[in-house]
Amino acid sequence: MRVLVIGGGGREHAIVHACVRAGHEVLCTPGNPGIAEMARVIGSAQDAASLAQLARAEETDVVIVGPEAYLAAGVVDECEALGIPAFGPSRAASRLEGDKAWSKAFMHRHGIPTAAHHTFSDLGAAEAHVAALTPPIVVKDVGLKAGKGVTIAHTTEEARAGLRDIFTQPGAQAVIEDFMTGQEVTVLALTDGTAYALTPPSQDHKTIHEGDTGPMTGGMGVICPFPISPEALDVVRRTIIEPTLAGMSADGHPFRGVLYAGLMLTPQGPKVVEFNARFGDPEAEAVLPLLDSDLARHALDAARGQLRPQDVHFRDAASATIILAAPGYPGEPRKGIPLTLPEPGPDEIIYHAGTTGSAAGLVSSGGRVLAVTAVADTLNGALGRAYTLAGRVNFPGAQLRRDIGARIGAAPDPTPV
Repeated sequence: MRVLVIGGGGREHAIVHACVRAGHEVLCTPGNPGIAEMARVIGSAQDAASLAQLARAEETDVVIVGPEAYLAAGVVDECEALGIPAFGPSRAASRLEGDKAWSKAFMHRHGIPTAAHHTFSDLGAAEAHVAALTPPIVVKDVGLKAGKGVTIAHTTEEARAGLRDIFTQPGAQAVIEDFMTGQEVTVLALTDGTAYALTPPSQDHKTIHEGDTGPMTGGMGVICPFPISPEALDVVRRTIIEPTLAGMSADGHPFRGVLYAGLMLTPQGPKVVEFNARFGDPEAEAVLPLLDSDLARHALDAARGQLRPQDVHFRDAASATIILAAPGYPGEPRKGIPLTLPEPGPDEIIYHAGTTGSAAGLVSSGGRVLAVTAVADTLNGALGRAYTLAGRVNFPGAQLRRDIGARIGAAPDPTPV
């Protein structure tokens, strides 16, 4: 098949990699230097109509949309209007991620477990509400913020500061919700709107510093699979995944693509932290290397409403992804830093998340610059290999967390094989 992948980050590099492994011809826009090593990168205007026209001009069999902003802009709608199968939710269905206030109301309406919450469109009312709460308090911007529009406030003043940041823009809204305790886990469902297949559960590490401290980022590292019991996973299916798909269909917005359920395993059972409408980033960089079946075929089947969950297979192995971020991230990351990458070994890959080419060679161009992934028989082995490979990258000033996996007691194998 000829596959068009839309996006240019680490997630899209992982999607391209999965499709290339299955033997497909892969095109990508806007792409990045790492993607260009394994696929044809095409320059194009990035609005929805232009991308759909590109897909038609290139006689694409299926389009896979990576970033959430493209989904919210209606790329899938434009492709489908031209008769081109596209893997991802419609603009209306992507609201499950793009509008946290709408998403919370949806969960309440359909009885999907999540934190107690209130939505505010007025700063004064929001500040009055947090004044009556006992920290920690979770404050969220309702819009798309690439994983960074969240404040976990340990004091009332931190909550107020988070609210003031949100309400600097006209029409802003904030969701204030109870702080949930437990292990956080991501469950991804590939779905055609009715049938679905779960990927192995994974766990991202969101804050910039070790010990889960510092500002929130788009994600600093992932382990996969996260150890969740079959009984707990069955609860996730019955109380979260299936009611969400049924609710979206009942509301007139069938959800096709990747349903990302960010969950907290609370003492009361699994609850939704947030929904996303696409592969997570960096979760995709850890989950997709374990995929043993054909992502492009699954994407085409799902886009046609014909997904066969029994055809979706993952390796019986473990993976770990370590993010190398630029100095200054998540605030003002330094760009233009020269990068020299080592040659990865078998079951190792360095995904490009924020790189560009220059006259001097490869340089950094974003906050999260590289996603270093390794696969092994055990999680400790995967962590050891990933950290060893990350240590061979020449990236002056790079930030990385050295405690990925520590929440569940995992630690890098000092002698990975």
